[in-house]
Amino acid sequence: MSVDALNVSGVTGEAAYPAPVADAPLVVFDFDHTLYDGDSGSHLFAWLIRRSAWRKALALLIAPVAGPMVAFLPTRRHGIGAFVWVGTLFEREPFDALVDAYVRRHVDGIRARLLPVALDVLHRHRRAGDRVVVATGAPPRLARAILGFVAHEDLPVVGTQLERFMGGLRASRHCHHAMKMTMLREAGFDAPIAAAYSDSTADLPLLQAAARPVVVNPKPDGIAFFRERLPVGTPMLNWGCPGRVGDAVTDA
Repeated sequence: MSVDALNVSGVTGEAAYPAPVADAPLVVFDFDHTLYDGDSGSHLFAWLIRRSAWRKALALLIAPVAGPMVAFLPTRRHGIGAFVWVGTLFEREPFDALVDAYVRRHVDGIRARLLPVALDVLHRHRRAGDRVVVATGAPPRLARAILGFVAHEDLPVVGTQLERFMGGLRASRHCHHAMKMTMLREAGFDAPIAAAYSDSTADLPLLQAAARPVVVNPKPDGIAFFRERLPVGTPMLNWGCPGRVGDAVTDA
């Protein structure tokens, strides 16, 4: 059984929004490079690895094999899982407690990475009464902690599940590519998707499923990829993510 067996949850927030009705439009946001500038899971697991010299040495030892695996879709889950395993090997603290400690210790840095324009767009959907969910390749506990503790958002999150493996943890189901759609449906988000926001070419199934796909903060080589596969006129926006491209947007 996975450590984060319930991969959908909410956190208590401060903002009050109208409760979505049963047939409210479903809106899906990716997290990394969409709401958050960077790869939140990599930041977490790098911190976990840096806690001890032996973890850093082990990570360097496996990097020539695990690193290239992360770059390719069929092997990405295994490559990420290898570094997750190093960061949690022989760990006595529960994973959720480690995540919470990481977020508490890095509040200012994490807050600086949350993209104001992205949060404005998210707030607009929530004020409209839309049913908003975050679907991310990061562990759901991490996205929930960031959104709840730092951004004060009480949103449901669907994310990568972890399982115990040889004294540590590894990714059992990576919320990525077609699996992201599967996990959304399994979590009860099976209504037609009104709008979807993502930067990643791996989220093509999600964007193609949306009535209104919006590409945000794509990599430079992603523009041509998306233009070939998404409807003509699909917005390609930059919400203030350095190193990414798209039409600059300064407010929602």
